[in-house]
Amino acid sequence: MFRFVDLVRVRSAWSWVNPDGLPKPEVYRQLSIATGSRLVFLAGQVARDAAGNPIGEGDLAAQVEQAYLNIGTAMAGIGGSFDDVAKLTIYVVDWSPDKMPLLGEGVTRAAAKLGVDPVKPITLLGVAALGEPDLLVEVEATAIID
Repeated sequence: MFRFVDLVRVRSAWSWVNPDGLPKPEVYRQLSIATGSRLVFLAGQVARDAAGNPIGEGDLAAQVEQAYLNIGTAMAGIGGSFDDVAKLTIYVVDWSPDKMPLLGEGVTRAAAKLGVDPVKPITLLGVAALGEPDLLVEVEATAIID
């Protein structure tokens, strides 16, 4: 499981903060403060490789990992990295708290491959379905880059 301090990192583009008066969760931050010059809105990323092939059918952890890796790829394509992501919105089909370990496993594996700190302000939403029947998760990102 993740363990991070209240003020995680300060970069030229943003800082993550858990301010006094709000809960201090270990797996995400309450605020992301941006100072960069370009705001990036990334479409929801799903478990598809570069050719559009499905990844991790029926495996939530594998699908989370691929979605995060796709965010890293998209950010690299515009001269940034996953570290430039300021906020994530994660949509999980039929969410229940017992899925949290699988979500964390996928995030941890992707973070290791990307060499990044994956903890960001996050909104987690349970949904009935996504755009294609095999998808279990979709991850949308907002980033700030100079």
